[in-house]
Amino acid sequence: MNRENFDEYQMNEISAGRKSHVDVSLYADPKYNNDQMRQIRRGLEEGLDVSAYADPKFDLYQMREIRWGLENSLDISIYADPEYDYAQMHMIRKGLEKGLDVSLYADPQFDFVQMDEICLGLEKGLDVSIYADPKYNHLKMHEIRCDMEKILSFFQGGLSC
Repeated sequence: MNRENFDEYQMNEISAGRKSHVDVSLYADPKYNNDQMRQIRRGLEEGLDVSAYADPKFDLYQMREIRWGLENSLDISIYADPEYDYAQMHMIRKGLEKGLDVSLYADPQFDFVQMDEICLGLEKGLDVSIYADPKYNHLKMHEIRCDMEKILSFFQGGLSC
């Protein structure tokens, strides 16, 4: 390892990994910035299989979402894809944590706000297939979801949205 290839912050992450006795060779590479190195080091310190995200194509926020999924024993293969930005990954991870059928919105064509509208519908037990379509922006999805909730609420004796 040639120290000249790393900046001070990257060297700090390599040193931190050595102190915690992890295999720094998995991230001691100038292709990773210090924040990416930190995410890989933290995963190694927790005994996680970091191979799913130890790739410079993921930014630090994407790496963190994948690491958090691994920490919670989630099937990260559903969202460990650089086509998703970190906010989309977050919505998919949260859906998995809640036991939702994320296949209904785990699609890079949906932005994270659209994903949130679909999640909210799933949490309410709605048939989200009615509005889970990338052609609807999040505002239209919200409108459809609220209308569905009002109809459901009417028949159940309450109001929502």
